[in-house]
Amino acid sequence: MSAPNQATAISQRSLSWRQFKAILRKDIVMELRTKEMITTMSIYSLLTMVIYQVALSQAGTGFDPRNIAAGLLWLAFVFTSMLGLNRSLVHEKDQGCLEALLLSPIDRPVIFFAKMVGNLIFLLIVQVLTIPVFGFLFLQQGSYAGELWMIPLVLLGGSLGIAGVGTLLATMSVNTKGKDFVLAVLFVPLMYPLLMACVSATTVAVLGGVDSEQQFWSAMGMIAIYDVVMIAAAYALYEFVIGA
Repeated sequence: MSAPNQATAISQRSLSWRQFKAILRKDIVMELRTKEMITTMSIYSLLTMVIYQVALSQAGTGFDPRNIAAGLLWLAFVFTSMLGLNRSLVHEKDQGCLEALLLSPIDRPVIFFAKMVGNLIFLLIVQVLTIPVFGFLFLQQGSYAGELWMIPLVLLGGSLGIAGVGTLLATMSVNTKGKDFVLAVLFVPLMYPLLMACVSATTVAVLGGVDSEQQFWSAMGMIAIYDVVMIAAAYALYEFVIGA
């Protein structure tokens, strides 16, 4: 690569990085001012945990809630994330920010990654607030048999997939009449493979057992493959989706 071309490429990467930071900063500052998205998602997630616990309290003394706790946790995260994903794009459209972004000289993939990282940050915050309540309600003292370090890895891997795919689907559904319905119809089926892998890894993290690390890394491998493939697909499709 010649020196002028190399300088142009470096300049373009620097510009894209500044644009990425500007969009991400705008989303974070807006959320810090209103706290609407995080508050809504957190309350919904916590109430879901309480409802699960009340429903399972009638299951009898022989029932061990740890066997299904991981599934309940990730169901709560998937449905909670749909609230945040919808709001993140609806606010942009209602306030005219989305049209301004499309009219500005910003590469569409930059918009995608900025939105994805913003959604990832908000989802991780909600998860950090939910996990202690989850542990208190479903993992009684002395009943945690797994490895604590496994939990953050599962949360990060699962949240990456949710944020990547969800950002694409929320952009697709924002211009439709039934935004919530359309997003749910598209989002839930695509989340099924990721949800299965996250539940498997979280169950191993909670219950432990023989060959727990092998089972955990096997599930994490599935999560990693899903994240790479689906985020790459979302990256490739985003320019066509947001311009439609």
